[in-house]
This record gives sequence, C-alpha cells and structure tokens, in this order.
Amino acid sequence: MSFLRTTDLQRIFQELDKNGDGFISVDQLQCLLDKIGHSHDQTKSADELQKLFGGKPLLDSIDFYFFYKYVILNNVVENEGSKLDGDEGDDDLMKAFKVFDLNGDGFISCEELQSVLLRLGLWDQNNGQDCQIMINMYDKNSDGMLDFEEFKFMMLLSKF
Repeated sequence: MSFLRTTDLQRIFQELDKNGDGFISVDQLQCLLDKIGHSHDQTKSADELQKLFGGKPLLDSIDFYFFYKYVILNNVVENEGSKLDGDEGDDDLMKAFKVFDLNGDGFISCEELQSVLLRLGLWDQNNGQDCQIMINMYDKNSDGMLDFEEFKFMMLLSKF
C-alpha cells in the first residue's frame, strides 16, 4: 500500500473544494470514496461519515487529512492486522492511557482529554475546536468516550 504525501492530500482537497471556500461536504468525500473503489462495507455511509466528524456537514483540510489517516489505518488493520495486534508496547500505551483517564473508570471522556491537553499546554481554549470531534474520530462504538482499544488505535494511527 502506498501512502500519499501531505502535498498530494492538499492537491486532492483543493480539487474537491470547487468553490475555494476551504471546505468540502461529506457527500463529496463519499463520492471520492466511491470513485476510488471503496465500497460502503469498507468505509462508512455519508451519514456515518458526518457522525464521525461530530455532525459537521463540511470538512476542512485538517478533517480531510485525519480521515485519510483513518482510512489508511483501517486498511492496514484489515490487510495486515496481525502486525498491530501484539502486546508489544501495550504497557507503555496503558500508562499513557491512564494519564488521560483521570477518574480511573477505563474511559477517556471529552472533559478528561481537554483537561490533560490543557495541562500539557497542547490545548488552546480559544481555537474553537471541540474535544468531542477528536474523540469521535476514533470512537468505534459511538459511546462518546475512548476505551483502551480505541486509544490504542488512535496512537497507532499517529505513527503513519
């Protein structure tokens, strides 16, 4: 599987953004997926895609980039899943998970994520982003929180 460079992704995004407003619709993203041969059983429907992005009907280039990484990792997991399944690194990931799981309930909530990111100086309250959107990107069971496996998925994705 070949990976696209950031410049390639920017070019694709600009091609999809016909009116140049810096956004593409979820429907446009679904059409792109259909054109490149990703059937609905491999990816999500337009409604599911919109839910993945926190209900936003329009995506900016950052959302598009994260979605690309999401699709790539899903393909790696499906085609080469055994490489990602081992216990190697799980101890370190569990330690990192516990840093974010402030109340120790086994889940990372939006509030916990934002609190830790603020403490680490990685969150700007004025940036307009919503932690729930970040969580929704990796929340496979749609419960609004990240469990350890979803957190692990997110951390593995950040390596690509």
